[in-house]
Amino acid sequence: MANSLVSIQIIPKTKDGEDVIPYIDEAIAIIDQAGVRYQVNPLETTIEGELSKLLTVIEKMNERMTELGCPSVISQVKIFYQPTGASMDKLTEKYR
Repeated sequence: MANSLVSIQIIPKTKDGEDVIPYIDEAIAIIDQAGVRYQVNPLETTIEGELSKLLTVIEKMNERMTELGCPSVISQVKIFYQPTGASMDKLTEKYR
């Protein structure tokens, strides 16, 4: 059972000021490859799973940005941690 929800907004600084959307697509591909449940939202992506694994995913996202030539990256992260279980569905069920 997942114990955490983590929302991540990754803001890569591009080398020549080009559009960041292809970089964001790469970051989301890292999440997808990790096999964790996720939901893309307009300003951030929420991922669900074990906290240690999710933090590793975020680390890989940042590393990928620099592999693509970004000189720096800002990652804004929000963490909801609940040892007894955390679920996007449970947290938002009353709004659906």
